This record gives sequence, C-alpha cells and structure tokens, in this order.
Amino acid sequence: MLSLKLPRLLSIHQVPKGYREQGILFGYRPPSSSAADCILSIFQMTNETLNIWTHFVPAWPCPPLASLLPCCISPLASSCAHTFSTMSTRARHICYFFDYAALSMYSLGSALAYSAYVFPADWVNSTFHHCYVPIAVFNTVVSTSLSCYSR
Repeated sequence: MLSLKLPRLLSIHQVPKGYREQGILFGYRPPSSSAADCILSIFQMTNETLNIWTHFVPAWPCPPLASLLPCCISPLASSCAHTFSTMSTRARHICYFFDYAALSMYSLGSALAYSAYVFPADWVNSTFHHCYVPIAVFNTVVSTSLSCYSR
C-alpha cells in the first residue's frame, strides 16, 4: 500500500525569524523544504493550508472575458506562493514577489475592464479617461516595486 510521509511541522521557536507570523505559534513547515514536501504539505493542516486552498480553488473557473484573466491568475499565484515559500529563503522572497505582482496585475485587469466596459459615458474620451489606464499601469508598477522592496 502506498504510504506518504507528510513533512514534520514546527513551532514558532523552531523556525527563523523571517518565517514567523505574528500570532501563529505552531504549524510551520520546515524551511528549505523540497518541492515535493511543499506539495505534500497542502494536504496537511499547517499554518498556510487555508491560504493555499482558498487561493487555489478560485483560480480554476474559466471566465468568458479575457480581462478577467487576472482574477484567475492572482489567487493561483498566491496559492503557489503559500505552497512553495518554505523551499528556501530565496524561494520565499521570489514566491511572494510573484504574489505581489499578481495582486497588482489583478488591480490593473480590473482597471482595464472598468475602462472598457463600465466607464461613465459622460467621461469617455475625456482627459481623465485618456489618463486612467496609464495611471493604472503606473500604480501597478509602483505597488509591485514597493511591495517587493518592503519584503
């Protein structure tokens, strides 16, 4: 019979400070986990399990509008970030950089959809309408940059 060995979970005092979350005392996955351990841990009750599944499941609907693609990518990127963040310190930062970028892309996708489909008719072709998308792109770049820098 196939038997899978789930990764051992750690307490807050057993993980480096960079991995600790305020208020979370137990359920940490070991730093430097392998990709296989990270995938196995999504079926285990860790301090990330709820984040992983609540971001992974909504990523799979197929919305009819391409402008809603960021709505699917954002939770998928977040789920992957929470799943693979314990592989190494570098992987943790890279995972969350992608998570932040996906959140910013979600914001940009929402701005594009708003501009294309529901922008008030009186404002279409106004100066504000012409500046709206470039400002949204600028906001995406700045938000992602600042989020990654703060990490």
